[in-house]
Order: sequence, then C-alpha cells, then structure tokens
Amino acid sequence: MSAKVVSTKDAPAAIGPYVQGKIVNGFLFASGQIPLIPVTGKLAEGGIKEQARQALENVKALVKAAGTDLAHVVKTTCFLKDIADFAAFNEVYAEYFTTEAPARSCVGGIDLPKGALCEIEVIAEI
Repeated sequence: MSAKVVSTKDAPAAIGPYVQGKIVNGFLFASGQIPLIPVTGKLAEGGIKEQARQALENVKALVKAAGTDLAHVVKTTCFLKDIADFAAFNEVYAEYFTTEAPARSCVGGIDLPKGALCEIEVIAEI
C-alpha cells in the first residue's frame, strides 16, 4: 500500500499524533476538522452555524490540498456536541453540498476537542 500524506496551512494543523489526511488508492481519508481558524488556532466564535461553517471551510481547504473538491466527497462523518443542533447544522451543511450529497453519519451528545460544537471528517475520491 502506498499512502501520501496531505497537509495544508489553510486548515488547522494536527493537534495530536495524526496527519490532516492521507491519500490511499485514489481516495482521501481526512482527519476530523473542528472549527479552528487556521491563522489563529482559536475556535470560531458564535454558535453551531458559525462553527459548522468554519469546520466545513477547513474540510474544503483540506480536500483542495488533496487535489479534489467537495463534489468528490463520498462520505462524511459529523459529530455534534448537542444533537439539538442537528437542524441548524444541516442548514449550513446543505450550503456546501449543493449537488449530490455524500453518504453521511451524524452522532450527537459527545465532547469534542477544544470544546468545539462540531467536527467533520470526510472521505473523498481523488
């Protein structure tokens, strides 16, 4: 198996023993993106909509660094601190996946790194 590490300064750096993403057999496997602002390293201010938007911008930057785009995302896994934010999260999510949406899982009621309200990981075709 040949794997290529994907890294970009336009998404937050890994905050542990992992990489931002890896390309294996024509697919990007991206680590979860929380709503950290890459330049400051701080969480996006506001509620779930603002944090979802920042997390998705981070996903978008990582997918771009891998040489593809959101239209090629085939699977997302979304984590919400509070499942009551599901509808508001979906409003923002729908702005980013405007054509054929990827397959998705969404889990709520969990603590996330740095106190984030959401985290999003993706698998994308290269």
